[in-house]
Amino acid sequence: MLTINNLTKSFGKKTVLKGIDFKISEGEIVGLVGANGAGKTTIMKSILGLASYQAGEITIDGKMVSTTSHQALEEVGALIEYPGIYPFLSGYDHLKLFSENNTKEELDEIVADLHMTDYINRKAKSYSLGMKQKLGIALALLNRPRLIILDEPMNGLDPQATRDVRELVLKLSKKGTSFLISSHILGELEKIVDHFIILNKGKIIQAMSVEELNAGHSHYVMLTTTDNEKAKEVLTAAKYELQVDRSVKIKMSENADLANIIQVLYDNKIQINDVRHQENDMEESLLNLLDQKDGGKA
Repeated sequence: MLTINNLTKSFGKKTVLKGIDFKISEGEIVGLVGANGAGKTTIMKSILGLASYQAGEITIDGKMVSTTSHQALEEVGALIEYPGIYPFLSGYDHLKLFSENNTKEELDEIVADLHMTDYINRKAKSYSLGMKQKLGIALALLNRPRLIILDEPMNGLDPQATRDVRELVLKLSKKGTSFLISSHILGELEKIVDHFIILNKGKIIQAMSVEELNAGHSHYVMLTTTDNEKAKEVLTAAKYELQVDRSVKIKMSENADLANIIQVLYDNKIQINDVRHQENDMEESLLNLLDQKDGGKA
């Protein structure tokens, strides 16, 4: 559905995109993640013909896209940054204004799916930030797009609205709609995406599935003992990998067996008062990956 080859862009002497390559298949949901300034929005604007680029090629369903060639965008819906809304039109007026071939039933289905029925006929000037965001998402869904690009779609949404959007994305992907979504809310992306494209300083440092990123999770054991400082000393001497923490936090691995850890502490007359297990989350896995690719610098 979308193919990007060697996309390169500079602002003056600063190169902000460095040979970007990736594809999105029909019905696939891809998450674009990275720090602020990594190039996420620039990539999305380039796909939509809103930003020029010095080298590379973008095609949507086999058709070229550039700032002067927009034919392929007829099958694309998008929400980039903030939705453009006319304050004195109602939400429903916006949908009718930008809809070229949707039936009333289709418009009503979008409104119902996003739970906008209670306010869709009110003037947009009275909308909260979350209401405006959902209207922007609704506009991106008009005219049955085959590819939808969403830049931080969860901004301003409460938990229920976030769930509404998540369920709608999954519903449409099952019907064959492809998605490219950027978000700093990694926990939400994890629930819907098939693959992650991880950016750092204008380069793709990793393209991986959710399962592959989750495989990088670490497991820790947190111990509270009668003498935590002494426990840290004896466990460090025994070659266990400890993390900086007020309690005794041990990174578990093939060589770290809890029974052996307990035995080491028992031999040194240290009693264990509490044992807890902890998994690092996707955010920590991503930050670790970015740190590794950046030469170990935070």
